[in-house]
Amino acid sequence: MLGTVLLLLALARTACTSPASVASRRAEALKKLLEVFGMEDPPAPPAHFKQPPQYMVDLFNTVANADGVTKNPDVLEGNTVRSFLDKTHSEEMRFLFVLSSVAKNEKILTAELHLFRLWPRVTDGPKRHHFCQVSVYQVLEKDKLDTPGGKKLLAARLVSLQTSGWEVFAITPAVRDWTEDESSNQGLLVTVRGLGGSLLDPPPLEFASGRGHHESKKPMLVLFTDDGRRGALLPTAGFPDLKPQAPDLPAKMLVPKLGRSRSTRSLDRLQPCQRHPLSVDFEEIGWSGWIISPRGYNAFHCKGSCPFPLGENMRPTNHATVQSIINALKLSEGVSSPCCVPDKLYSINLLYFDDDENVVLKQYDDMVAGSCGCH
Repeated sequence: MLGTVLLLLALARTACTSPASVASRRAEALKKLLEVFGMEDPPAPPAHFKQPPQYMVDLFNTVANADGVTKNPDVLEGNTVRSFLDKTHSEEMRFLFVLSSVAKNEKILTAELHLFRLWPRVTDGPKRHHFCQVSVYQVLEKDKLDTPGGKKLLAARLVSLQTSGWEVFAITPAVRDWTEDESSNQGLLVTVRGLGGSLLDPPPLEFASGRGHHESKKPMLVLFTDDGRRGALLPTAGFPDLKPQAPDLPAKMLVPKLGRSRSTRSLDRLQPCQRHPLSVDFEEIGWSGWIISPRGYNAFHCKGSCPFPLGENMRPTNHATVQSIINALKLSEGVSSPCCVPDKLYSINLLYFDDDENVVLKQYDDMVAGSCGCH
């Protein structure tokens, strides 16, 4: 995948004599690049400034470094996390989340309802209990919520009345039903009962609603999925060491231009195989309106020769060593020397707005060359 990205970016930046040809090649290259990111068209940027949910920002920072490179591969069970805000905008504890942006090929792993618990009301009445029972139901029939068949219990727990903050409830079965049959999505119902099981009016505990509360506290559904996209089976374990393998490399290098001079290409072949910086700037290619983080990343690329004899610093495979010997001794016609290519690849993470202005965190494999070797 990394090689595809580099080629497409090079095409997008190639200078041609015809402006129409430049525009056509750039459009084609960016369309192919979108396919690498699993999209047909770039999402439209939000119509107005929109703050992403803090939970999604914190999750991105936990999974990735500032450049988006995965630093903690064990955090996400799948490769996609989607967040949805409540669409009812009601003060009642009824919630509806529209999941039309979830692709049919995505495997639903875990779904969570995130509710922000407000500080409890101050009452002059008798001292209340320190806990109450909160239950979350999947609505089956909106007009029959008082009947056993009108709703299905998804989660229930005792919640403290002494603090405020986020409460998270697992609602995976309901979301699986909704993604299989969109018409079955009648939303969720949340109830607050006393320890004896009776409904409390007014309830001593309230959750922030979609109306009248700050954006950062609105009810949210967080969905963890996997779209089945996986990269090459190259070593990816461990925290990525993204320092250049050779000293005195430029701090930033744009995608190589096509049509370089013969002397420059010859000089490249004389240099030993090593990793060089390669900046990918999302603003430069017109994607900064919908990508939240990162603003760009260093993909790195491999360049240089693999001369005989191959030393350990060239990180050669056994096959490359044999090929190098055959090439040097001219034992077989048409056998070239080994190539300088990535032998370790890392994934990157994008935090972005989709077409429905939901915030998505997605991990893409094989996007950064971690190290180079002769293969």
